[in-house]
Amino acid sequence: MAYQRFKALLITLIATGLLGFATPASAGLPQGNAVKDPAAILRDALPFEQQDIRDLQHRLELTSDDLRAKRWSALGKAVSRSEAILNTRRSTILDAVPADQRATAEQWFREVDDGLITLKERVKDTDKPGFIAARRATLRRIGDVEALLVDDDFEREIPAEFDALPRLQGRATLTIHTTQGDLTAVADGYNAPLTAGAFVDLASKGFYDGLPFSRAEDFYVLQSGDPEGPEIGYIDPTTKQERHVPLEIRVPDEPDTLYNQTFEDVGLFKATPTLPFATLGTLGWAHSDQALDDGSSQFFMFLYEAELTPAGLNLVDGRNTAFGYVVDGFDVLEELGVDDRIVSIKVTDGVDGLKAHA
Repeated sequence: MAYQRFKALLITLIATGLLGFATPASAGLPQGNAVKDPAAILRDALPFEQQDIRDLQHRLELTSDDLRAKRWSALGKAVSRSEAILNTRRSTILDAVPADQRATAEQWFREVDDGLITLKERVKDTDKPGFIAARRATLRRIGDVEALLVDDDFEREIPAEFDALPRLQGRATLTIHTTQGDLTAVADGYNAPLTAGAFVDLASKGFYDGLPFSRAEDFYVLQSGDPEGPEIGYIDPTTKQERHVPLEIRVPDEPDTLYNQTFEDVGLFKATPTLPFATLGTLGWAHSDQALDDGSSQFFMFLYEAELTPAGLNLVDGRNTAFGYVVDGFDVLEELGVDDRIVSIKVTDGVDGLKAHA
């Protein structure tokens, strides 16, 4: 009972902004995203228009409810429908892939074919763990094909006032080495180019190496990026000023990214951002309680807790920038606290997408 009362109190504190985090009080909570798989969120966030492969992706992802209920007949039908989508729309999807990448996509689709066959076998054997593993591998290959559908030169339009800031084109993969072990994270420059760019830039500079986790709220956030000494952010060696990154939030189907505006500011009280705070290890950018545009180097990892963030509701979306996700090392993440440190953060892929300021 004491544990439940603690959770109830924590919900109240978060909702009213009393945790000192940059989340103003609000009469209502913004709509969240019930999808809690970071790989699925990242697939959905890829900027391309080919709907057939989206249908294939979502058909397989939506088997989760049937799998939880062990509705094997329904699962078999879903896999068969997925096969039908791929068989009837394969050529249309491949036509949308750049010609020089089409052979790769064809090979990956053959692996998807094999994966769907395996899924049917797992349904026949009522093998739940085997179904989960085969679905994960199959969806990974579908996501690989989807990534080929994004234009190589794709870039979001960014207001000229932010020309001095670095930005990330595409995505970068990083290994976060900590005193408890390693995390793997993906920073998404497609949908948060300035924030992901700032994070990858600072990681590349070794800025985070050796920094402590300065804040650890159970069920809420784990924060780092506060440098040693009196400064609270990154000092640009050229300007000698603290570099500031604006609040940056994309919403599906909205033509422009929101900069330095919360969902409340623009009346999007029930919107879901393209990159939602919907899963353990969502990477967020911290800013002060007094301003939206003064985030500099401090970031946090969202500690998703189902009772604090029920499906369809979220307490952070629209108030802070999400710029990526931890995709591996969740057991390490759950062990980290204020007695731990970041040993180093290394960019293992995608650093070539980092563009210096103008």
